[in-house]
Amino acid sequence: MLLELRAENYAVIDHAIAVFGPGLNLLTGETGAGKSILVDALALLMGSKASSDVVRHGTDKAVVSCVFESTPAAEAILEANGIDAEGSEIILRREILENGKGRVYVNNQAATVGALRQLAPELALVHAQSETVGSFDQAQQRSLLDRFAGISTDAISAAFANWREIQSKLTDLESSEQDKLRMLDLWLFQSREIEAVHPQPEEDTALEAERRVLMNAEKLYAAALNAYDLLYEGNGSAESSLRNALKQIEELARFEVKFQDATQQLKSALALVEDVGATARDYAEGIQASPERLAEIEERLSTLAGLKRKYGTTLREIIAFGEEAARKVAEVENRDEMIKALRADLDRAAQLYRAEAQALHIERVATAKKLEKSAEAQINDLAMKARFVISVSTDEDPAGWTAHGWDAVECRIATNAGEPLKPLDEIASGGEMSRVLLALKVSVEEGAARGKKKTQVPRTLVFDEIDIGIGGRAAEAVGQKLKALSKAQQVLCITHLPQIAAFADQHFLIEKRAQGGRTKTSVRLLEKTDRTEEIARMLSGATVTDTSLRHAEQMIKSSHN
Repeated sequence: MLLELRAENYAVIDHAIAVFGPGLNLLTGETGAGKSILVDALALLMGSKASSDVVRHGTDKAVVSCVFESTPAAEAILEANGIDAEGSEIILRREILENGKGRVYVNNQAATVGALRQLAPELALVHAQSETVGSFDQAQQRSLLDRFAGISTDAISAAFANWREIQSKLTDLESSEQDKLRMLDLWLFQSREIEAVHPQPEEDTALEAERRVLMNAEKLYAAALNAYDLLYEGNGSAESSLRNALKQIEELARFEVKFQDATQQLKSALALVEDVGATARDYAEGIQASPERLAEIEERLSTLAGLKRKYGTTLREIIAFGEEAARKVAEVENRDEMIKALRADLDRAAQLYRAEAQALHIERVATAKKLEKSAEAQINDLAMKARFVISVSTDEDPAGWTAHGWDAVECRIATNAGEPLKPLDEIASGGEMSRVLLALKVSVEEGAARGKKKTQVPRTLVFDEIDIGIGGRAAEAVGQKLKALSKAQQVLCITHLPQIAAFADQHFLIEKRAQGGRTKTSVRLLEKTDRTEEIARMLSGATVTDTSLRHAEQMIKSSHN
């Protein structure tokens, strides 16, 4: 849902803020007041093309911004574009400089117009007078048909992903055959060289430690024996001195209690000296000055160093490199068997996809008949005499497969008797396009409500001057349809007709006035009394009469019953 829209120095707007609510938000005002300018500003935030013409005269840039409620899919788009989410809201801002250049920000982080266009289908569908912003293309038309029927594409999406993954593996295996054959000898050599050495993790660390001992064997042997002699064996050793001291302290302890602790401490020190002396003696006995073993270690370390220069800085990296080389060799040697297995897997995956796509096609064709009948009736309620059909064509060639099936859904319409059916984007009138979309949306929402299949995320729908060329009962019908549609989705609509304005949940007045020699446009949310006066103005023109006020009150009351 659109929460807020701001425009600064944009066309005739110096500074305007509109805070929208759920349901039906209607914008009214005198002709030329700038109502469509606000819609155009929102269209810019949905990624439409910018022009320096929108920069207010005398200023260096125009700024438009808005705040939307976020959706899970919109947050995924933000993540894909490297943009941080900001809680439950998405803030869009676009600056257009007087030289034609511009800047885009999403959640106050620099972004691109491309990011806005990706977000647009998740946030708002804007039907301006000049164009449709939000890509109401065949994908959107298919999405409406699926919503009407409550169709889920999860199963076919999974089948497509599985088929695509297997196809990618097979293509890679087949297309890279020559390159892999050229590399086979190298991979064989690398795998066998590493396998012949058979390195073990951390082996080099242990060998380096052993090498240091062997290179200093005589020095270590002498040091260990000297330590043993000083601690335990020699004349005047620490052990002998401690024993003599212990005897004296024990004698003192017999007469003086405070020496009892000292006795225990000396006994502990004596035991420690004995343990350290024994350790030094055992270490000396275990030292073997073996030139043969030293040479063997030197050679092994040299071999491991050679592997490190080629395949990695650690033995673990070398082992992983060898395993990968062996895998590549096995892949080439077993290529024919692997291709055969992958082709069998691909056939099974394709069969599953075809079954899902065909079932989906049958359901869409049946649903299209129901939707086109409902939509045509809704369209003709809006002062149009149109024929409306929904075609569902298939492209069974694998090149045309998608995660949504192989169907192409296209809405076609003839707005005048005797004319051929044409795609929606070939409708000349912007007002007609808006009314067709309104009728189609209402039909879809009513169908979804009957089936109680509320699967579509909330989204803002914007209609610019949907009432062109209609009046009377048709205008009231448009108002009723907008009201019905706004129960499921937020709707923003510009209107000149009081019959439609009476249905508003929030009514905004767009006013243009001269101030300080400049024309300024402002946006104001109308309260009850002001709203009645605005609808009365729309009924009677510049002079508001008591009769028009009473009529306006009655229209508002009737529209909310």
